[in-house]
Amino acid sequence: MTPAESHLQYKSPLHQMTQATPTCLWNDSASIEELTYSIEHGAVGATCNPVIVVSVLKKEMPAWKSRIREIAASLPQATEDEISWRIIEEISTNAAKLLKPIFDREKGRNGRLSIQTDPRNYRNADAVLAQATRFSQLAPNMIVKIAVTRTGLSAIEEATYRGISINATVSFTVPQAIAVAEAVERGLRRREMEGLDISTMGPVCTIMVGRLDDWLKVLLDKNNLSVDPGYLEWAGVAVFKKAYKIYRERGYRLRLLSAAFRNHMHWSEFIGGDVVISPPYSWQRRYNASDIEVIPRIDKPVDPKMVETLLSKFPDFERAYMENGLSPEEFDTFGPTRRTLRQFIGGCAEMNSIVRDIILPNPDTE
Repeated sequence: MTPAESHLQYKSPLHQMTQATPTCLWNDSASIEELTYSIEHGAVGATCNPVIVVSVLKKEMPAWKSRIREIAASLPQATEDEISWRIIEEISTNAAKLLKPIFDREKGRNGRLSIQTDPRNYRNADAVLAQATRFSQLAPNMIVKIAVTRTGLSAIEEATYRGISINATVSFTVPQAIAVAEAVERGLRRREMEGLDISTMGPVCTIMVGRLDDWLKVLLDKNNLSVDPGYLEWAGVAVFKKAYKIYRERGYRLRLLSAAFRNHMHWSEFIGGDVVISPPYSWQRRYNASDIEVIPRIDKPVDPKMVETLLSKFPDFERAYMENGLSPEEFDTFGPTRRTLRQFIGGCAEMNSIVRDIILPNPDTE
């Protein structure tokens, strides 16, 4: 196929990827405007969480201010936090409607809206499970995000057993990806033993590739280290590719999802895999404007010299890369886990602040 023919057949590089390879595109936002663009370029899923909702509200506040007041008026005893979660649920449900035709067409494997459970419950599996159950009932095509903490693993297994498709999040490492896969498999086997249907479930495990890179850059400065330029851009890629190889070898019945984009390799290096890439709208626009060749690279190994250098310089890369580098008891204390949970928890606080400014405005600034 000539470049001209390719241009006629595909709308963009991302669209070409979704049509010519098994790699799927999900939109890392529940904004209707952004999701519409993404679907036009081949997306078959989307994500929502408090941080994303904050960005949606800031961008679309004129459209949401009156609706937030309506929700507050309909729930006169609700706390700011309860109102915030109603908004998150509504934004998620609206996006899920846009994806429902894809969900029906692909019989549950795709077409899902990924909604995140409250990150403040990262130590409480029962609370996570209760919220996951509620979220799964908001729409038939919900997939529920659960953080891969020590207690999160039990919630992942139990949610899977109950027929809830999960998206394991706050995950950065091979050990976490394997622990998630094993928890999902236990949940699926329990359903199968009881004759319960699993045919329309579509679990995934996220690896936040860019957040591992970010953490190693923090350690580089903190510990006065030096490595060749560019090596740290490949850390998350190396972890993702190793986890993908293990998933295929062991036949795990869930897919990996790449998130937290920092460079084009977090997309281009995973093309060809039976995986999901979930870039934000801004990165999709960037990729679609690029001349990066859309060819399968998932099985191309990361330069062994880079991997060996990272292993020798960064104990935390070794923990992330080696199959037994972290125990489940250590998931909560891993640097990227703590940083990400704190950001997500901060998103809840910012969301509450936005609600407060609308339903209880500061008289000094009016």
